Amino acid sequence: MNSKKFAVLISIVSISGFSQGMLLPLIAVIFENDGLSSSLNGLNAVGLYIGILLISPFMEYPLRKYGYKPVIVFGGLIVILSLALFPLWKAFWFWFLLRLCIGIGDHALHFATQTWITTASPKEKRGRNISLYGVFFGIGFAVGPLLTPLIKINESLPFILSSIMCFIAWIFILWIKNDFPEQTVETNSFIDTMKRFSSAMKYAWIAFLPPLAYGFLESSLNSSFPVYGLRIELTVVQISFLLTAFSIGAIVFQLPLGMISDKFGRRQTLITILFIGTVCFSFASVLETYLIGLIICLFLAGMSVGSTFSLGISYMTDLVPSNLLPTGNLLCGMAFSVGSLIGPYLGGVFIQYFQHISYFVVIATILLAVCLVIFIFGKKERKNHRLAEAK
Repeated sequence: MNSKKFAVLISIVSISGFSQGMLLPLIAVIFENDGLSSSLNGLNAVGLYIGILLISPFMEYPLRKYGYKPVIVFGGLIVILSLALFPLWKAFWFWFLLRLCIGIGDHALHFATQTWITTASPKEKRGRNISLYGVFFGIGFAVGPLLTPLIKINESLPFILSSIMCFIAWIFILWIKNDFPEQTVETNSFIDTMKRFSSAMKYAWIAFLPPLAYGFLESSLNSSFPVYGLRIELTVVQISFLLTAFSIGAIVFQLPLGMISDKFGRRQTLITILFIGTVCFSFASVLETYLIGLIICLFLAGMSVGSTFSLGISYMTDLVPSNLLPTGNLLCGMAFSVGSLIGPYLGGVFIQYFQHISYFVVIATILLAVCLVIFIFGKKERKNHRLAEAK
């Protein structure tokens, strides 16, 4: 993959991150100000991730048949149109439907770009390249929440601005040359795709847990935390800066962690960062009434676990055969979506019914559980993979 093509792909991803980073806290704050319950607020947020799960089983065949570029163009167009339609009608189920469509478009875009990058990257630079992918997504995601205060000017303004920015980035994809993943004769139907799902799970089920955990973390932090923050008397501006602190932390250490994982291994790196993330969020639960302390905790948490998704993808590429890489990338996206589906609703229910327990305790518990599973089962999975490759 040449540098020009790589630059266009990660630029597209950064704009997608921007739209996602904006939508979650923006709509959460709008609904909270309108008096909607935290559980319904969380339910609306899962529309994006339902869209990802609905489209996932049908993504691999068009990618193999038409190539990467048409899938990215299709996904980007859906996102642009959906963002532009938000100001048209402010209604719970209409916005839920638009978020579902954005989920479909975003997943098409991410699935094609990350498969393109992982397939075209040499093994010794895979962690670095996927980390750069994560860095640019993180940059967009970090900037997104900063648009939330614009609702004081006009509720429609953030949606219109993000739609225009996505359109500008989308134009550049039209100028790059299309390419295709490694072709196999057995992927011709939905049933064949399900069989490949099963094969990829046998090789790399352990690698799908970090994307699942990150999906929970990202979606609950960006949709449930604004509600929790308002209830512990933080302002909208303070919440935006806290979310941005986490995202900036993820950006700062994304590339170094990718390079570290190339040298010392994905499993060891994942265990370390998940444990550090658990400690950071545990401290955040104690320091949540101190703004500076909370900013520091979220920044350090972002530095540690902000790379969980990209490291999970890199771990998966180490475990599966090259012809299963599109399937593995698809399953990483689905795992992320399952975690993202659970996050906002569980976070909303927790805030509503467990008012005397810190919201950060939930995140710390999830991270610790995944850390322990990878610690116990990770070596076994790598051994099984080597035996399979030897055969």
